[in-house]
Amino acid sequence: MNTVRMILCGNVEDSRMNPSEKVGVVSVVFVSTEEEKIKNKLKKLQDKNPEKFYMEYLKKCRYQDVYHRALVYCLGIDRDTRENVNKIYNFKTGYVKTECLQEGWQTSGSLRIVRMAFNLYCNGTPSVGDYKAEEDQLKECQYYTVEDLFCCGYARYFWEAIKIRYPEYCFYKDWEDMYAEN
Repeated sequence: MNTVRMILCGNVEDSRMNPSEKVGVVSVVFVSTEEEKIKNKLKKLQDKNPEKFYMEYLKKCRYQDVYHRALVYCLGIDRDTRENVNKIYNFKTGYVKTECLQEGWQTSGSLRIVRMAFNLYCNGTPSVGDYKAEEDQLKECQYYTVEDLFCCGYARYFWEAIKIRYPEYCFYKDWEDMYAEN
C-alpha cells in the first residue's frame, strides 16, 4: 500500500457565519506518494515564504522575547541558515552552537547572519571563546564589527533585526513635525 503525503497550509480567519468568531482554514498545497517530491516542493515553498519560518521557529523557542525574536528573524534571512537552523541554535537548551561557524555549509553571507544573530541574542561575541590564542580571538572578534557585518546585501535585514531587538530605541519620529513652528 502506498503512503500518500500532503503539504497542508493553514491559517485563522474571521468566520463568514459569525464575524466575531475565528475559524481554522486548511488547504491542500501538494500531494504525492513520493517522499523526495514532497521534500523538494516543501523546500521551494519555504524559500518563497520565509515569514513562515519565523512563525514556526519562534514558537519553538523557550521564550518569545526580543532576544529570541531577533535571533529567529536573523536565522530566517537566508536559505542556508534556514536549512541549518538546528546546527546554529539549540531550541531546547537555549544555547547558540558556535561550532557551526566552522562548518562547510557556511558562506560569507551566512557567517554574517549567524554572527549578527549571536550578537543580538547574547549581547556579545560568543564564538571568541572557541579560540585559545589571543590573536585568533581578536580576529574572531573583528568579524562582529559593524563594518564587517553590515558591508553586504543583508544590511537592511540586519537593521530590521536591530529594530526587533531594541524596539524601545528604534521607532519612527518625524522630527520636522515635532519642531515645526505653527
